[in-house]
Amino acid sequence: MLSQFFVLSPRGDTIISKDFRGDSPQGAAEAFFRKVKFWSNDKGASGAAPPVFRVGDVTYVWVKKSGLMFACNSRFNCSPSMTLELLNRVVKVFKDYCGVLSEEAIRKNFILIYELLDEVIDFGYPQGTSTENLKAFVYNEPVLVDAQKTRVPSLSAKTTPSTSVHKPIAGGKSSVMGGARSDKNEIFVDILERLTMLFSPSGAVVNSTIDGCIQMKSYLSGNPELRLALNEDLVVGKGGAYGAVVLDDCNFHECVRLDDFESSRLLSFLPPEGEFVVLNYRCTGDFRAPFRVLPQIEESSPFTIDVVVLVRAEIPETNYGGNVVITVPCPRTTAGASCGPPSGGAIGHGADYDAANRKLVFTVKKFQGGVEHAFRAKITLSAVCTAQARKEVGPVSLTFEIPMYNVSNLQVKYLRIAEQSKAYNPYRWVRYVTRSSSYVCRC
Repeated sequence: MLSQFFVLSPRGDTIISKDFRGDSPQGAAEAFFRKVKFWSNDKGASGAAPPVFRVGDVTYVWVKKSGLMFACNSRFNCSPSMTLELLNRVVKVFKDYCGVLSEEAIRKNFILIYELLDEVIDFGYPQGTSTENLKAFVYNEPVLVDAQKTRVPSLSAKTTPSTSVHKPIAGGKSSVMGGARSDKNEIFVDILERLTMLFSPSGAVVNSTIDGCIQMKSYLSGNPELRLALNEDLVVGKGGAYGAVVLDDCNFHECVRLDDFESSRLLSFLPPEGEFVVLNYRCTGDFRAPFRVLPQIEESSPFTIDVVVLVRAEIPETNYGGNVVITVPCPRTTAGASCGPPSGGAIGHGADYDAANRKLVFTVKKFQGGVEHAFRAKITLSAVCTAQARKEVGPVSLTFEIPMYNVSNLQVKYLRIAEQSKAYNPYRWVRYVTRSSSYVCRC
């Protein structure tokens, strides 16, 4: 049972505020923002605010999407996991109806947003978050904004964004993009994979996991039945037959029919409105790491430590890693650090020492496949270097995104309409994206 829902900008401005029960304390949004901005726990330690916390007798639950804070509060004993799921679904509904999730889009569509909130939450109780079911009760037209201009700059943002997929749901009407009407029958399919990998100091893989999904957004008129074919040699579950792609486990959207999945790896479904995930999967088998990391730490003098991080891209030369960030924690006795340019002529490189967090940060805008770069830094200590100080260097972590590449080799063989007439010729767009979730190498 929720008391209030609000959306805050990165500056703390209240963009949307909806009070459901009238029992929310006055200035709750401002109190929430101050608590998140200057977070400290009971022991006085600072850091990032957790997704659920209490201020007095009020519980706050929040998520951060596209730089915006979506939050709600309650004086009742609500389930935190249920409330977090509700917030994520509300964010998805906003994105489906506005086309793009940004501060400008929400400000321009505030009437539509309040209408959606009236249908999704009634007197603090969740009602329904299905984009398709809400269409029958929502009548306001979205005001479209340019997705490319309003995209929040982030190192984890898409390196090859498609503005076409940022259209609102059709709702039986043609969408307008930049003043021109768009009557195309289009369907977008994204295969997204997040890597969690741990390397030993010698570069050997200690632990590796892939969490992936097939995400889809349909703008097809008439809502036809679709058939999506995956690798024929796909194996689900360990201990089964041999296959090129082995998934530990997977789950499907409720609209998917699995009649032909076991025999031909074919999925049949009627796509619902808005963005939805056709398939979630996870695999922990041996796979080729897209980047290899080899750190070297040497004590050049009693007060100086030399750090060299060799990073090799083991992806095909036709691919590249975008917005690569290498982070190296420094000892607590660090007085300063100097960084040199990487070897090999990296495109769009940068190096800096973050004194507040005691971290070396190297960035490469475009890390071409089949290339290796060495990143060098010299750490100056305020005390004599000890074994403990050496242990405090690292572990080295990487964040990156590789467009049109996936590690698991899961492929969409084809995407067809079950009963397609000659006059019905849709546009199909399929993209592969690999991102780092936790990519760490011990020193």
